[in-house]
Amino acid sequence: MREAKALGYTGLEIAPFTLAPLDHPYASSISKSERQKVRDLAAAIEMDVIGLHWLLAKTQGFHLTTRDTDVRRKTAAYFEELIDLCADLGGNIMVLGSPQQRNFPADMSHSEAMTNAADTIRLFAKSLEQKNITLAIEPLGPTEGNFLNYAHQGKELVHWIDSPNVKLHLDVKAMSTEGTPIASIIQENADLLAHFHANDPNLLGPGMGEVPFEPIFAALRNVGYVGWVSVEVFDYSPGVGTILQKSMESMKRAELACAPRN
Repeated sequence: MREAKALGYTGLEIAPFTLAPLDHPYASSISKSERQKVRDLAAAIEMDVIGLHWLLAKTQGFHLTTRDTDVRRKTAAYFEELIDLCADLGGNIMVLGSPQQRNFPADMSHSEAMTNAADTIRLFAKSLEQKNITLAIEPLGPTEGNFLNYAHQGKELVHWIDSPNVKLHLDVKAMSTEGTPIASIIQENADLLAHFHANDPNLLGPGMGEVPFEPIFAALRNVGYVGWVSVEVFDYSPGVGTILQKSMESMKRAELACAPRN
């Protein structure tokens, strides 16, 4: 956290399993004292806790789109625990990716999967509203799974759920698979955009691959986006320090390039 702060980062996004015991990576395993400790550490160095992502990673028995209503109820109940965790940490965003817990079988249509996911999320939507936490639906590319491969599908699901606290998340790595310019996707979905992940299809940070970030930051500026741009990587082989530094340098260059000229 201190290394990130020194390089200009101002917020931290947390995967719940990273705070939980290895043998039980669930929100319920993270004590109140541990939650307060993380919140206090962030506050001490003036870092915001943005919220949570990888919500269902490492867990078992949860699924959004299954036909098994008992599993969907159990999943919704676990989201209630995640909402409490997010609030306790001081966050207000929960990014819903977790492809393994939402992919649907060959004998199910995407429309049926959407219906099941919407029904599941509606079960805990009131808790989101009561705790002032936004669930940000994350479309993912086809290499991740078969549910919500396109931003417009994520937007459609948000409309189906019809809650002010359920909105859209966009991820550069995922948008790179759509075959449409990323700037256009941002513009088309700006009305529901609540959170944004900066990364590259090579699994590294922004500017560490082939995707140019100047048009992306220009698009975010043009649509009036005022939320977080959060670096999410999957390949840590260059080292955390290198990823932090190169990602920030790239984002600062992109931001400078699209800044208004006097």
